[in-house]
Amino acid sequence: MAPGLNALIGLLTALYPAAVYFGLQYLQPRLIALALAAMLLLRLALVRADWSKPLLLAGLAYAGFAIWSNQAVALRFYPALVNAVMLMIFAASLLHPPSIVERLARLKQPDLPAQGVSYTRRVTQVWCGFFIINGGIAAATALWSSFQVWSLYNGLIAYLLMGLLFAGEYWVRLRTLKPE
Repeated sequence: MAPGLNALIGLLTALYPAAVYFGLQYLQPRLIALALAAMLLLRLALVRADWSKPLLLAGLAYAGFAIWSNQAVALRFYPALVNAVMLMIFAASLLHPPSIVERLARLKQPDLPAQGVSYTRRVTQVWCGFFIINGGIAAATALWSSFQVWSLYNGLIAYLLMGLLFAGEYWVRLRTLKPE
């Protein structure tokens, strides 16, 4: 049951921008932040992957600040924070190999050839670039846009861009890492 619950919490956390957008019509900001903190705490209790713990702990610290401030604007910085922490995790894996993408690739192909290691390192660098750009846009929408624009970008457009990057990487991988 824990993997299913963990996936549900992940989905609910991904819906955070929509929850903020609609929730602020009925709830104080601290209640929305409290719900986020509860989900992150539960996910922290269920997660086994060491790499995700810094992300969850940073999210908890952020939620604590948002609960304390009880300001609607404080709720808007969570997507930027997630991108910043993901950037740190992926960049750290480049400094201390294997990279995050190589670790994931080795789950499917434990005997990853040198070409695959080089490729996964490059993909990790691309993801770092994505987190920089996406996090910058997330921060800009938090600071200077309406809640509607912030919700649209962080709750839909950012996920579409992430999906395009996943699909594009998969397409490139199929063409460049053909089995011999």
